[in-house]
Amino acid sequence: MDAEVVLQEEGMEGSWTLLSWLASCLMVFGGALPYVPQYQEIQKSSNTEGFSTRVCLVLLIANILRIFFWIGKQFEVTLLLQSVVMILTMFAMLHLCCTVQNTNRVITKQHRLSDLDFRYFWKWSAFEDYLLFCFGFTVLCAVVTLLLLDSAVFVEMLGSLAVMFEAMLGLPQLLQNFHNRSTKGMSVKMVLLWTAGDVFKTTYFVMNESPAQFWVCGSVQILIDVAILLQCQAKATECTANNGDYRGHRSVCYSCGLWFD
Repeated sequence: MDAEVVLQEEGMEGSWTLLSWLASCLMVFGGALPYVPQYQEIQKSSNTEGFSTRVCLVLLIANILRIFFWIGKQFEVTLLLQSVVMILTMFAMLHLCCTVQNTNRVITKQHRLSDLDFRYFWKWSAFEDYLLFCFGFTVLCAVVTLLLLDSAVFVEMLGSLAVMFEAMLGLPQLLQNFHNRSTKGMSVKMVLLWTAGDVFKTTYFVMNESPAQFWVCGSVQILIDVAILLQCQAKATECTANNGDYRGHRSVCYSCGLWFD
């Protein structure tokens, strides 16, 4: 009888370990999944106007800061690996956007980081400029962290800045949709995956007793995700009411990209 109890306990422990491992894998790679449909959308349409590259800026800064936060206050390695994967994903998105924009470029004037023109900050023509900016920012963070690593206040501030930037992830896309008065070109699947991922990771943070900064960040992200989805719903309702712009036998709304018969 005792042997059966021991076997049951070992089985439950093994199942819990497997679930924990799967959850960790989902945390590491799950953050990159929402960008797959957006990547495909840009490839398909050869248009980047619907996607805000400032989303990449926010995530790159947030995850670089998080890596240095980990150096000062070591938390789950899972979250460290998640940052590395997210940085690589953002570089992939920026490379695609630069490639598409340069292919579609009508004018010959290119904007480079070396121009030091703030009007075109994060609107550079060359992918190398984005890499150079991130390299410079990383070196700056490394120097400051090395000097102030023994300060608990600095380390906590670093963590707060990291999650504050990450919490603003969806804000550039929200503002881009508002500026364009359209959600066309933005993958709704991306936003839905954002929302699902943010709910999952916020729950993960709470259950694993991660630093408070993380679950506060997750909660803010969920609110912004919902706001973007409401934009999509409002635009879809408006387009349905107007039944799109008629062209041929089918009609398409060029604000949201919906087709109507």
